[in-house]
Amino acid sequence: MTVIRTVEELEAIYGATNDASTVKVADHITPLYRVFIETAPFAALATVGPEGIDCSPRGDLPGFVRIHDPKTLMLPDRRGNNRIDSLRNIVRDPRVSLMFLIPGSGNAVRANGRAHLSVDPELLTSFKVEGKPPRSVMVMNVDEIYFQCARAIVRADLWNPDRRVDPKKLPTPGQILAEMSQNTVGGAEYDRLWPARAAATMW
Repeated sequence: MTVIRTVEELEAIYGATNDASTVKVADHITPLYRVFIETAPFAALATVGPEGIDCSPRGDLPGFVRIHDPKTLMLPDRRGNNRIDSLRNIVRDPRVSLMFLIPGSGNAVRANGRAHLSVDPELLTSFKVEGKPPRSVMVMNVDEIYFQCARAIVRADLWNPDRRVDPKKLPTPGQILAEMSQNTVGGAEYDRLWPARAAATMW
């Protein structure tokens, strides 16, 4: 196996970066990038900690990531599985990245920066949905923001309904839990009860 060991070797293979790849980068949330963020119902949150890196899905009503000002994004932490991997990382290492996806759009918008967690009562209250506030809010200072070339989403044909996979062809969470726990957790009962449990604890 031939392994690339230096940046110089890497650049020799890929060549120079074109202008379209660099002029799109801003150090704040521009009016046009604002449109993407306020429309997006989904983002992937990447963090890093002593144990390594983590990437976690975040989804909510469109515009769930609040633009506080041109340098600041706010992301409420809604109910989940309480692993809090991303939150543990942020407490120990503020470096974060968000990638926003919008169904139907070939472009993704990426924001990199540093964050902290806030439990300010007024801030939490301002993020209430159905009367339920998040338990914390990630406050992110944006260092850079840019759109990602559409090729990956186009190659994946991500939004084509004809390419959707039948969930019945995939392992269920209950099956995975049962396999990993020697049938002490999960199983068919877990899968049967999950939709109602999720609906009751969405916020």
